This record gives sequence, C-alpha cells and structure tokens, in this order.
Amino acid sequence: MSLERLTIDHVGQQGDGVSFDSGHALYVPYTLPNEVVDVTSSPGVQADRRELVNVVTPSTERIAPFCTYFGICGGCAIQHWQEDFYRAWKRQLVVDTLKQAGLACEVGELIDAHGTGRRRATFHARQGSGALRVGFAAAGRHEIVAIDRCPILDPAMEGALAAANAIAQLLKPVGKPLDIQVNATENGLDIDVRGSGPLDTAILTKLSALADQHRLARLTRHGELVLLRAPPTIRVGRAGVTLPPASFMQPTQAGEETLAALVIQRCKGAKRIADLFCGFGPFALRLAEKFRVAAFDSDGKAIDALNNAVRATQGLKPLTAAARDLFRRPLVPQELREFDCVVFDPPRQGAEAQSRQLAASRLSRVVAVSCNPATFARDARILTGGGFRLASVSPVDQFRHTAHVELVADFIR
Repeated sequence: MSLERLTIDHVGQQGDGVSFDSGHALYVPYTLPNEVVDVTSSPGVQADRRELVNVVTPSTERIAPFCTYFGICGGCAIQHWQEDFYRAWKRQLVVDTLKQAGLACEVGELIDAHGTGRRRATFHARQGSGALRVGFAAAGRHEIVAIDRCPILDPAMEGALAAANAIAQLLKPVGKPLDIQVNATENGLDIDVRGSGPLDTAILTKLSALADQHRLARLTRHGELVLLRAPPTIRVGRAGVTLPPASFMQPTQAGEETLAALVIQRCKGAKRIADLFCGFGPFALRLAEKFRVAAFDSDGKAIDALNNAVRATQGLKPLTAAARDLFRRPLVPQELREFDCVVFDPPRQGAEAQSRQLAASRLSRVVAVSCNPATFARDARILTGGGFRLASVSPVDQFRHTAHVELVADFIR
C-alpha cells in the first residue's frame, strides 16, 4: 500500500475534504480544512477519491466522533467537526448552490431540526461469508456494516434493531437481500419488509408471531399486511394520521414541525392554498387549521390517509385531497386561478414540469420546500424567469451529521 501525503483545502459538498496538491481535486472523507493527512487509493474506488490512513496534522476544529461506527458505517459524513464550523459549512452549501445558479436572495441562518433524532430508518440485511449482517451500508463500499445501536435514532425507535435482526434471521433461509423500513409511531414500530419475494404460509405465520412478540404496531411485506396490533398513527397538528404501509415521513418530528411552521409563516394573508406533493398531509393538515386547502399527490394511499384524517378531525377549514401525478399532469394556470398561494414539496428530483406551470400562472406567491438545493435551484430559475422574485431562503438541518440540507423559500411577484 503506497501512501500519499496531502493537505486539505476545504470540505466539499458531500462532506469530504478536498485537496488540490496533485493539481486537481482529490476527495478524502473524514478530513477537515488545513489538515495534513496520509491517504491511499484502492482498487475499485473512483480515481479522484482517496482513503484516509492517518491524520498527520489535525485541525484545531477537529473533535472526537460520538459513534463507534463513524468512518465505517456510511450513514454519517461529519461527526468530527466543531458545531459552529459544521453549521457554517452547511449553510454555505445552500448559499453556493444558489450563487452558482445566478439566484440572489437572503439566506437565513441554519435551523437545527434534529430534535430527539431520526424516527425512521431502513436497515439492510445481507448474507456474506457465511454471516448475516443487519445494519447500514458501509462508507464507499457495497457491503453492510452490522450495528447493534445507532445514537442518532429517536428513543421511540427503541427495539427497531432487535426486530430487524429477528426478521432477518427468520427470513435467512429465503436467501435474498432484505430492506427493512421502520417508522416510529404513537402505537409502536411500523415495519415494512422488502426483497423477500413470495413467502409460504408457514413463514408468514412465524412472521406474524414475531411481530406480536416484538409488539410491533404493524408488520407488512411489500406493503401487504402480515400483522396489525394497533393502528400506526402519528400526530400532525391537531389531527391523527394512520400511516399507509412503507409510508414516507420527515425523518425527525422536529424537522416536520419546523418545516411546517416556516411554510405557514410564509402563507400569511392567503385565503385558499394548494399543497402540491402533499403526501399524507404534514403541511396540509396544519395549514387547514387556518386556511382553505386543496392537496394533491400521486400516492393514492397517502391521499386516502389524509382524507381519513380530515374526516376524523374537528375544527379544520375545508380541505380536499385528490390523487394526481404532478409530474405528468401538473396543475395548469387555469386550475391555479382558484388559489392565491401554492406550497410545493417535491421529491429529490424536484418539480420542473409543475414549476413551468406555476411560472405561467397569475399567482403572486409560491412557497417551495426542498431536500435538494440543486434541483431547487433549477426550479427556482424557472419561477424567476416567469417573473417571480426569490425573497428568502431558510436552510433546515434535520439530517444532522450529513451533507443533506433542506430549505423553505418564498417566491413573490
């Protein structure tokens, strides 16, 4: 193994240290600005990436990571940087992305929304070299790191790893890689198992008994019910929502509440709001406490859950929810005339088609939520090209210790 000695210039957009000693950018994970490090390259690793062997001259900003799996598990990119420097870097990710896209606006301070930790996680179960491993993907490698704890999980996720391991052991004879998605709910853990393929009645019976033993709220396989002990319900404002199987929700409770508060603040003065890519209603249900809302999403099961929550909740303004594929059938200007404000929170690929329709509409206010500053910048350019002004951006950090940052922005004209 031949060593290279590099000096780190800065931390890049993915959380890796960047060195220019070789005349071009080399990326070294778990390093910090001004550090001198010994690195090596490995077969199968990208040519511009290096593996950290030793920190020769550590940064004064370096701190000890709090997790024993840091640097092995690929879940966290940064636990080794003092908080103030980490927060400044993460805010700067948003600033730089907007600047590169030619978007000028006020970017607020980074809002911490980690709260009590992650209330959802997907554990991977893989068998290799005779051993079954249940945990997270390794950093930079196609293998699984078996873990016995994860300190960034919400206390409500207690028992998640034990249940995931038990499920993986039971399904070990199937011989297939598994993805075990766990959501924490008010009535216990909600687990969906993917990758097992068809299971015979005997194994399904054992799975049902296992779910009962671990007191799961619900166990599903590819969305199909195995056992329901109690409705997997979460609180959204004054409403209770029973989650569809394998449902997406914001990773932290604090994150959902923070994003919703920022959205509601930016909708002040509106009378009728369209909530696009609404999911099961984390924004729509809270907005309906003050505004009339029409909500749209392509996930029919999420829309059903939202409509059920509306029917069971007292004191909401009128809220309608309909299934619609906004990528293929975005709301057009004629439909948008019904609203004086639109909120949209698309997946990571953004909402290019819908943004073009918003730009062509007569709307005077749009509130955008994004988990991907790059696709947000693309969509924002479409809106500003249609006469909107990007008034402000609030970066939100609920994926603490990673390079992922979310944001809420308002566009006015």
